[in-house]
Amino acid sequence: MNARSHTPVTTGLRLCLHGLLVGLLVLAAARAAGGHAPRSTAVVVLAGVMAVLYGAGVAARTVQPRTRASALWLAGLGAVWLSLLALSPDALWVAFPLYFLQLHLLPAHWGLPAVAATAAAAISGFLLHGQEITPGTFVGPLLGAAVAVATVLGYEALFRESERRRELIEELVSTRAELAAAERTAGTLAERERLAREIHDTLAQGLSSIQLLLRAAEHTLPDGAPAAAHVRRAREAAQENLAEARRFVRALTPPDLEHGSLAGALARLSARTRTPDLTVRFAVSGTPVELPTPYEVALLRTAQSALANTVRHADARRAEVTLTYMDTSVCLDVVDDGRGFDGGLDPGSGRGFHGSRSGSPDGGPDGGGHGTDGHGGHGTDGVREGRGAREDRGGFGLPAMRARARSLGGTLSVESAPGQGTAVAVTLPLPAATTSPGRSAA
Repeated sequence: MNARSHTPVTTGLRLCLHGLLVGLLVLAAARAAGGHAPRSTAVVVLAGVMAVLYGAGVAARTVQPRTRASALWLAGLGAVWLSLLALSPDALWVAFPLYFLQLHLLPAHWGLPAVAATAAAAISGFLLHGQEITPGTFVGPLLGAAVAVATVLGYEALFRESERRRELIEELVSTRAELAAAERTAGTLAERERLAREIHDTLAQGLSSIQLLLRAAEHTLPDGAPAAAHVRRAREAAQENLAEARRFVRALTPPDLEHGSLAGALARLSARTRTPDLTVRFAVSGTPVELPTPYEVALLRTAQSALANTVRHADARRAEVTLTYMDTSVCLDVVDDGRGFDGGLDPGSGRGFHGSRSGSPDGGPDGGGHGTDGHGGHGTDGVREGRGAREDRGGFGLPAMRARARSLGGTLSVESAPGQGTAVAVTLPLPAATTSPGRSAA
């Protein structure tokens, strides 16, 4: 009869309701049989019919709150009870459990009128049998109806609150599981990036230097020198191990960079970030060149963090991601038209956060500037950090982005104003060996 969860409390309430109704029917039948009333047999039969009908409804799976089956079942119980009330005044007290059934199974706009009609029928039946009229004749059924209404409404409110708490707990458990999975994934990717960076910066660079030194030594040896063969084999071994180290680095790169260029990964990131309310555009400027893996990872992670901030905090309608290749540097710009923030205050310290210039003004490796050709609108005096960069704003990720840029000798700038959107730009100086065109934009 109840689709709700069977807790000890609700199970006890149901058993009490069943016992109350059956007990009152047994009492009415016993009083009729013991009193030898002319219609005692009919009273006993109707009491038995009502008990059987009640048991059938309790056992039926179709009798659930707010269903047609429950309404028909209550109508049948009401008809039998009215017949029993016409024969015996003792049936009046059966109205009390009927109140609870009506309030529980019927919608509120039907349950309350049904309770009122049942109370009126109980009072009328008592008067019909010529019983002595006292205040209790009217107060008893009405007070019982009021108690039933207050009890059921209170129970309904407690049940709704319990359901809300249960859903909240389930959501919290699910969120914790998702957060744990995300943290594990982020930790795995971070460790892979660290290993790739360490291998590239130490082992691969060392093997490359050894190979160059051995090649120089090989050229300086006279033809037919006994050591020439050993030097050649050592150079070939260094070359093979360098190729193996580079394969390790490629295997440890982020999945987005495994199947294409940095431009292709940024294009896919922009497409994934796009929503019905946010348009994200990606563009490449300049001639693409082959970048070291740490550079590609740093630029990709910066774009991911900046776009995540745009989605979570900016309430923007449009965002643009631009990858610019210049003579001595590579720049990534992420610009949105969101709400922006106050550029005159540093939330972390509560005082003005004035821009500081990083590196030398020539835009070289120390300065991290965009060069002299003016791509992306950045001048030759390096990239200045925008005033009001929110170092301590939760979820903004600026310290992590800035640390990535600085670890590669680059700079990060953030420029924003309330209602004017936000622009994030990271500039990395190109390594000296990166001078020829590489992979094209995807």
